[in-house]
Amino acid sequence: MNYAREMEQQLAHIGTARPTLLLHCCCAPCSSAVLERLDGRFRLDALYWNPNISPETEYQVRLTELRRLAEEMPLTRKPDVFAPEYDAQVFFDAVRGLEAEPEGGKRCEICFRLRLEQTARLASAQGYEFFATTLTISPLKNAALLNEIGSDLAQKYGVSWLFSDFKKQDGYRRSVALSAEYGLYRQNYCGCVFSQNVRKPKTK
Repeated sequence: MNYAREMEQQLAHIGTARPTLLLHCCCAPCSSAVLERLDGRFRLDALYWNPNISPETEYQVRLTELRRLAEEMPLTRKPDVFAPEYDAQVFFDAVRGLEAEPEGGKRCEICFRLRLEQTARLASAQGYEFFATTLTISPLKNAALLNEIGSDLAQKYGVSWLFSDFKKQDGYRRSVALSAEYGLYRQNYCGCVFSQNVRKPKTK
């Protein structure tokens, strides 16, 4: 499925209605181009729920940058940024036994579902009409898997899923440009301690 085209069809169907949307945000750089893309099309708020991020100092830096970006971008409507209390144990419990999995494997799939399910659950509880994620803007993330998970959760929680492949149409390149424009902190690992270990230089 062409998820970028699927989103365009959804947006065309929505027209000028501007429904509410809860956007799962992983970090400010990824969120930048997505916020710009969806601005004016939805009344959206941001959910920063990423228990996979370690250590807590890294988690807080990314949250601070996201809040700064949401405040500084000239958006039609300033999104509220919701951030539940940091609890990395939720992630470690969910992926127990999968610590040695390679990036992009089963551990990542569980991590995606964990974060998207919390977004769908909160969207449903708070009466949002749609939910979505910024994760599809990354060239390193499996957009097909993310959209499959989102579609499943939409049925489970009764909230519409916004299909996306935000890296398309130069979305990722735009996020890099906006990150430079706003001087955003850009992390060099996805967030979890396992991905961080993969990127550490090997010593002889």
